Amino acid sequence: MASQHTGHIHKATLGGLLITLGIIYGDIGTSPLYVMSAIVGKDAINADMVKGGISAIFWTLTLQTTIKYVILTLRADNKGEGGIFSLYTLVRRTKFKWLLVPAIIGGSALLADGIITPPISVSAAVEGLRFFNPELNTVPIVIGIIFGLFFIQQFGTGFIGKFFGPLMTTWFLMLGILGIIRLSGDWSILSSLNPYYTYELLKDHPSGILILGSVFLCTTGAEALYSDLGHCGKQNIRISWVFVKSMLVVNYFGQGAWLIAHQGQKLADFKVGNPFYDMMPQSFIPYGIVIATIAAVIASQALISGSFTLINEAMRLNLWPKVRVKYPSELKGQLYIPSLNWLLLTGCIGVVLYFRESANMEAAYGLAIVLCMLMTTTLLNFYMHMKRYNRFFIYFIITVYLIIESAFLAANLSKFYHGGWITLLIATCLMLVMTIWFLAKKIRDRYVDMVTLADHQSKLVDLSTDDTITKYATHLVYMTSANNPEEIESKVIYSILQKRPKRADIYWFVHVDVMDEPYRMDYKVTHVAADDIIRVDFRLGFRVAPRINFLFRKVVEDLVKNKEVDITSRYESLNKNNVIGDFKFVVLEKILSYENDLPAFEKIILNLYFMMKRFSLSEAKAFGLDSSSVKIEKFPMVISAPKQINLRRIF
Repeated sequence: MASQHTGHIHKATLGGLLITLGIIYGDIGTSPLYVMSAIVGKDAINADMVKGGISAIFWTLTLQTTIKYVILTLRADNKGEGGIFSLYTLVRRTKFKWLLVPAIIGGSALLADGIITPPISVSAAVEGLRFFNPELNTVPIVIGIIFGLFFIQQFGTGFIGKFFGPLMTTWFLMLGILGIIRLSGDWSILSSLNPYYTYELLKDHPSGILILGSVFLCTTGAEALYSDLGHCGKQNIRISWVFVKSMLVVNYFGQGAWLIAHQGQKLADFKVGNPFYDMMPQSFIPYGIVIATIAAVIASQALISGSFTLINEAMRLNLWPKVRVKYPSELKGQLYIPSLNWLLLTGCIGVVLYFRESANMEAAYGLAIVLCMLMTTTLLNFYMHMKRYNRFFIYFIITVYLIIESAFLAANLSKFYHGGWITLLIATCLMLVMTIWFLAKKIRDRYVDMVTLADHQSKLVDLSTDDTITKYATHLVYMTSANNPEEIESKVIYSILQKRPKRADIYWFVHVDVMDEPYRMDYKVTHVAADDIIRVDFRLGFRVAPRINFLFRKVVEDLVKNKEVDITSRYESLNKNNVIGDFKFVVLEKILSYENDLPAFEKIILNLYFMMKRFSLSEAKAFGLDSSSVKIEKFPMVISAPKQINLRRIF
């Protein structure tokens, strides 16, 4: 048995901290671009509301991001990997099968929110150009930047990724310096550290609970922070968060000080209409716009990469149709999924054209992600029980965060008619795809008819040596879904013996198990019949692409090296010259039979499944097999045949 495990990052290093700044904090780091303008809105600036908003931001970053995610949730790592699907793979070993539901909801909500993050971040940054021309139409510029960002994904971001860390470090330093400059004129805003101001905001302000919807925007990147755990390691994240949070808080307080200094006025009275830009020294605004736009692009890049990883995990967990995955660079974990890339681009452009300005996008932002956070809290509850945390600690933590996140959900629900329905609609569509794909697989599994391999072993050995039948291939390789090495699908035996007798020197049966460990890569070889039948079981992590053509070749090389198998052709002339025999893969692809008599619900699920399957990869391509060496055999799925046929013979 061969084994290969990817090393994980355990120690904090200077290089690791720099990479973390470039990868992890793009989303949460660009929130100062729009959070305070969302809280103030179109009303006159009110000092009490500003102090309450700043206080709520500080305690949201402390409770939600620092304590829940940075301290607590990062502990729930799966061999160094994070994210809601990684958390699900940890807790699905429990007896509670319904935990797949929060995983699907959370994953769909995170993807849906990813469609609005690039538009709002880039729009908020580019709108700073209105300092030079208040009537400037920023929509074409925003669409151009977003299109360029998605276009370069196919080439990989390994090269530009090296610059993300220094650029984001510059961004956070800029946030801190601008905040300190404004704070130096009025330190009284620091009184907002008192949570009493948050209480007063919620109690006395007419729309206090609604303002929480805008406050929540400051922590939307916390879920992405957990998802990117595997790229940087928890120690690098925890240490760098101290710097990031300090810079964010200082900038928010600086914006608060500037707003209070202009109490009674409206944001529309100022040149840009955004406290982030309006508090800058005028001579610095052009530089601020450039740095902010770069930070927004980096934030978008991080979310796009995260979406690719999320869909790849969903495919491996049988929650998403098989689609093409490419590897544009050697960077660990970097993927490119063309179909998802252009789907996200279409969604982002649609969001920009519909909302046009970042102020309008704020209404749609946050509603989906708070659902994701609630689902993470649900799964985290079971994880802590599984790890035997103190029960009183679990009940206290879960109760606190259910209250906090339910309050944020209630506040964000007010955005439903103002654009929140868009992200919920997208999330619902994604949930339906995942649910249909999962349920269809369950229905299909009921159909698979397994037989004992030992009962057919002698037939296969006899066929292998039957000179009266033309040889089909030297090595015939079948992909099998049988988990038990002693079993095989009856359709495989039918394909070899009856459909067209396929004589081969060696029959190989290859099975792929998706494991809960993210990057596990093991294989096991079983010699069922010496020199005639060999079974190979791959155990691949849920983040490993099943490139079977490549992996199988490596297995065969190892077996030849260990002298466990002879792969030279058994044709006399070719064997004499040590010519390697040919390998032919056979993949059995299921189609829905007309003979099924299914309940209405199952019929709908399977019809939708096969409709989606038309747009997904074939089984061969999904396994990463070369088309030149693959034979696709389709056979009908008869899951539930009609019970009674009123057919009468006449004479």
